[in-house]
Amino acid sequence: MTSYKNQKKLLAAVDCIIFGFYEQTLKVLLIQRGFKPEEGKWSLMGGFIQPTEGPDQAANRVLSSLTGLHGVYLEQLHTFGDPNRDPYERTLSTAYFALIDIQQYEKQITEAYHAEWFALNELPELIFDHEDMITMALEKLRYKAALHPILFELLPTKFTIPQLHGLYESLYNTSLDKRNFNRKVLSTNLLVKQNDKEKTSSKKGAYYYKLNKKSYKNNFQAFLTMIPVPVSFKTM
Repeated sequence: MTSYKNQKKLLAAVDCIIFGFYEQTLKVLLIQRGFKPEEGKWSLMGGFIQPTEGPDQAANRVLSSLTGLHGVYLEQLHTFGDPNRDPYERTLSTAYFALIDIQQYEKQITEAYHAEWFALNELPELIFDHEDMITMALEKLRYKAALHPILFELLPTKFTIPQLHGLYESLYNTSLDKRNFNRKVLSTNLLVKQNDKEKTSSKKGAYYYKLNKKSYKNNFQAFLTMIPVPVSFKTM
């Protein structure tokens, strides 16, 4: 049997940056590590790639074990391979970011991982280079959301335009003109107006909308730009 001589073995892992949106705030899901090293510290959900898996399969397994959800939006982000990123053993980690509806997640939650949602401006100290992973994932999400209707993955089946407006403001950490935003959103023909209203936020209430899934799939690569593309990603 032929083998690569004089080559040291490396560990291969995946880490999942799981974004959710709740109470007008974009959040990320973290766990408290239940094993050494770094036991009890906050971390992204991850795991080692098994001999029978590719990175995508491993990431889906990790996501499913934490949330119980299948078929959610999951995208490969970047491979982090600094020789010193894991002080215990040389490990390459391929990071993925996922977008889930928190309301669905809460129905599937498992307490085995001591998972908790954190607002992006209130992150605790994280192990290794996990903060760098979150930062890169956030930049990539901002870039993609400016070009594609990707943020609908974070919303429940029925949502209001004020909820969608709040999601964009939270992601970009900025204020957006409501009238202009509403006009652009409705011009995409991606939304189907419902007959009922959400009335907890105001007496007048706001109509619920649902996503036109057929239009969503057909227009995913040609979405009307809602936000200026971040400068750092214009050349990507």
